[in-house]
Amino acid sequence: MTRVWQWNRPVTVREVLEDLQQERSIAYTTVMTVMDNLHQKGWVRREAEGRAYRYTAVSTRAAYSAALMNEAWSTSDNPAAALVAFFGMMSPEQREALRDAVRIVQPQDAAEPEAEGPAGTPDAAPPKGDADDAPGAPGR
Repeated sequence: MTRVWQWNRPVTVREVLEDLQQERSIAYTTVMTVMDNLHQKGWVRREAEGRAYRYTAVSTRAAYSAALMNEAWSTSDNPAAALVAFFGMMSPEQREALRDAVRIVQPQDAAEPEAEGPAGTPDAAPPKGDADDAPGAPGR
C-alpha cells in the first residue's frame, strides 16, 4: 500500500516490483499475490490494461490508519483503558496532534443533541464564561 499511496496514481505489479527490488530481492508472484489480496480486501481497485492490471488505492493512508485504530479499539474488552494506554505511548508531538484533532472535531459535537444524565435528565451545562472565554475569541 505504501507504494500505491506514494505514487498516488494507478500502478502495475511490475512497477511495484521494480521499486521494491531497489531495496531487496522479491519475486513477481509475491507482489502479485499481495496486490490481489489488497484488491480482495477492498483496499485497492483494479482495472485491466492489456494482460495486466492497474491498481489504485481506495482510501487515503490516513483513512486506512484510522480504520486500523478503530478496529483495535472497538475489539478491546476495556476501550477506555486501551485509549489511556495508547495515549501513554504517544510522543509529545503526537499528543499535540491529538489535541489539534479534538479541536477540529469538537465543533461537530456541538451540533449533537444534549447528552442525558441519570434518569433521562439533561446533564448540567458547564458554566458559561464571559465573551473572552469563547472559542475563537481574539487571543486564542
